[in-house]
Amino acid sequence: MTAPLVKVLQKMQELFQNIFTALESMVLFPALFRKLSRKQRKAFQGACWHQRSLDDFTDELDRLFSAPLRVRNMLEMSDKIQDQFKTCLQASPYCMLPSYTHALPSGHETGTYLALDVGGSTFRVALIELQGRDREMKILRVSSSVIDNNIKLLEGTLFFDWMAEKIEEMLGKVDATYGRAETPLSMGLSWSFPIDQTSISSGLVIHMGKGFLCSNGTVGQELGDLIIRSCRKRQLNVTVDAIVNDSSAALLSRAYVEPKTRMSLILGTGTNVALHFPVHGIGLTKFGTRPVGWFDHAKHVIVNSEMSMFGGGVLPMTRWDETLNRTHLRPDYQPLEYMITGRYLGEIVRLILVEAVETASLFGGHLPHSLREPYSLDTSIVAFVEADTSASLAPSAALLQKEHTFSATPSLADLQFLRRVCQLVSKRAAGYLATAIHSMWCLRNEVELGSDDSVTATSDAASIKQTQQVTVVESEEVSTKKSLSIACDGSVINKYPGFRDCCQAYLNQLSRETLALEGTCLEATTDGPLIDLKPAPESAVLGAAVAVAIAVAEKSI
Repeated sequence: MTAPLVKVLQKMQELFQNIFTALESMVLFPALFRKLSRKQRKAFQGACWHQRSLDDFTDELDRLFSAPLRVRNMLEMSDKIQDQFKTCLQASPYCMLPSYTHALPSGHETGTYLALDVGGSTFRVALIELQGRDREMKILRVSSSVIDNNIKLLEGTLFFDWMAEKIEEMLGKVDATYGRAETPLSMGLSWSFPIDQTSISSGLVIHMGKGFLCSNGTVGQELGDLIIRSCRKRQLNVTVDAIVNDSSAALLSRAYVEPKTRMSLILGTGTNVALHFPVHGIGLTKFGTRPVGWFDHAKHVIVNSEMSMFGGGVLPMTRWDETLNRTHLRPDYQPLEYMITGRYLGEIVRLILVEAVETASLFGGHLPHSLREPYSLDTSIVAFVEADTSASLAPSAALLQKEHTFSATPSLADLQFLRRVCQLVSKRAAGYLATAIHSMWCLRNEVELGSDDSVTATSDAASIKQTQQVTVVESEEVSTKKSLSIACDGSVINKYPGFRDCCQAYLNQLSRETLALEGTCLEATTDGPLIDLKPAPESAVLGAAVAVAIAVAEKSI
């Protein structure tokens, strides 16, 4: 082959590569492409778009991800999200859903209870002893079984038969007669799937999704009865006295040991918040048909907020968020979740890396093919890189090479850019989460405290002095009433390096700024944070046990 022909082929190869790169960038980042002038677009289409330095790209990222996190911006966003909460509290069938759990634990409940936790990939059976608030709770025994694809494919009652088998195995390790006495063994169930709940201890099965087939042939049947019937096949004498979802379980588990707990947060692969909320602030139609006398006892109720669905049109999105949302199977369905959870943090970082490779020669302009696949950058890698404090970032480089083979080891500059991206994405997530929590805190305060927040002023000088003294006292009472603890469970909120601390710092700023704007005396506030994020480990099984204890106590009244 002659030298001129080789040069022609090389030019053609370069041209095709440029066209491919341009088209790929147009598909991934259409919002950015639309901003170009017609002349710029023409030039863009015919040339490889390596126009920026990593420093320039980093400056843009800093601006896009940090600008929304100014306190006044966050307060404005909080107000708008609160309006969304209020609207859904009155009518929405999809969120702000009142449960049947209205009582919080007193901390005096005692006894031993069986707790079941059915998640998307694991089934756990635990024997829990409640010893009173001063002695907390004890997990006497727990067994965990993986719910693999074979288990997910068990249709109808076969899945509940499998559950009964695992329950029998665990109880048999405690005592051969455990669960076989004349008195039924009380069980609580933490069920991580939607059900049509009809009481604290009952709910009708609806389609489960996530690859599970056990709802085939059981839709409309009572969930607790299905479990009990399967257990009876094994001569187990049990009863399901409480059914809760994971967010309610977290709230109950923490409230047992901390009386100020009024909210819970789940933040892992997905997110949700539950809160103990005044019944009178919820639209009557939201309650459906309740047992006779339910409203006589229920002045508050645990509300499943489905908080992941909020924030649309309020929380600013970058072009990478827009790409993620547009290509999602359910665009706009869970705006908050798409920007703060473990399922999506890695994907946002990956989309930024793809653009940086194409426009700023990150990784020498070459990205491993595996990282071009959507959702191929796991959030655990993002967390690892952010936590890497070594000067060389060599541990991060080794992990990247292990998970995604690079043609050349990433340079220190590449790794520093990646680490900065991880920091910006996670910090914004913590800020957006804090904004949503603050919004819910404000809503609860408004409904719970009503007009008690203010003190009427008078024109008389003596009265003014007296009013100022009263204001300090009432400010202290108001701030005490407004202070609450939030039970936190999930891999991101409890395990992502620095995430909970970052979110807590934002909450501290927002809550104190809110009190200052209301005129509440800051010196009168409690020593600790007004909104306190507290870890609630093992909340699914512990909360299920607490729910049973409350239900059993109410039966005996």
